Amino acid sequence: MHSPPLTARIAESVSAIPAAEWDACAGGGNPFLSHAFLSILEASGSVGGRSGWQPLPIVIDGADGAPAAIAPAYAKAHSQGEYVFDHAWADAWERAGGSYYPKLQVAAPFTPVPGPRLLLREPEMAPALIAAIEAVVDQNGLSSGHASFVTPEQLPLFEAAGWLVRQGTQFHWANDGYADFDDFLGRLASRKRKNLRKERAAAVEGLTIRHLTGAALTEAHWDAFWIFYQDTGSRKWGQPYLTRRFFSLLGEAMADRVLLILAERDGQPIAGALNLIGDDALYGRYWGCIEDVPFLHFELCYYQAIDAAIARRLARVEAGAQGEHKLARGYVPVATWSAHYLPDPGFRRAVADYLVRERAAVAHEQAFLGEMTPFRKGGSA
Repeated sequence: MHSPPLTARIAESVSAIPAAEWDACAGGGNPFLSHAFLSILEASGSVGGRSGWQPLPIVIDGADGAPAAIAPAYAKAHSQGEYVFDHAWADAWERAGGSYYPKLQVAAPFTPVPGPRLLLREPEMAPALIAAIEAVVDQNGLSSGHASFVTPEQLPLFEAAGWLVRQGTQFHWANDGYADFDDFLGRLASRKRKNLRKERAAAVEGLTIRHLTGAALTEAHWDAFWIFYQDTGSRKWGQPYLTRRFFSLLGEAMADRVLLILAERDGQPIAGALNLIGDDALYGRYWGCIEDVPFLHFELCYYQAIDAAIARRLARVEAGAQGEHKLARGYVPVATWSAHYLPDPGFRRAVADYLVRERAAVAHEQAFLGEMTPFRKGGSA
């Protein structure tokens, strides 16, 4: 007896799907894929409207009527907030007479954090969900579909469907069972160990460092952090992606998943770093300051994150996109992956040729960077 054909649907938004049903597909390990986080982006106006991120979650329902598989998809009117840069692809397609935007993006918006892009309550639904993503691209005449920061476990599913694969690099800190920060420092070469101690001492001189989570977070803290975030956002990408309301809603709905690290001078916050807590990782996301203090960025974003991860016995710290300066602070290069569906054969061939060359260069760079870590080599002190 043949099973009935599967039908995919596009929901109006993440918020339109019951939280329990979404999270049954997403699981609980990665906070950026939770119903709470993605619906906060919608409710705060950070996505939707004129943001260039239009929520289009693609859903396949199971026999019980509840979602069995979901793709957190968005129609994109630009390539901002993705951290996998395809501006050259867009330019080439436009010069050839095509319209690159809108495109379809399967991602956690503004979040360069690897995670599942096929949210599967029923794992056997993966091929059907990929086919549904392709159908949305094809039936709407879109230039392309993209899944960014795909986990290595799900990458073969996209490869089996014929998607092109792109490799990138991030720097993560791995917890090798360290008892405390000094234990971690003990694994570093002597000169590197001394440099880190000097940096930490200089960064915190005259300051108080506070770790805030759960009920300790207040609107006053978010007011302070909003100023930090706006300053960094305006310098890096011209206009901050997130609204002020996002942070209030994050504190209301996900306070236990938030770790806000503040530096205070005479009781007044002068800098802060926002992290989210996963089941096995601490995810550094945003940082900003109103006073320029040497090494304070490293202290709040990297060293304090290591302290927090060790205390919580988390396996790693993922401190965001790019940043070779993280290497000297004990963060090592790791590969990240994205998958790309390009229905036009000529466009696909051109991008595929480019990716072959890019992947070789990225692999060479990762091997080189891997030799530059601050850890002791052999028996050296």
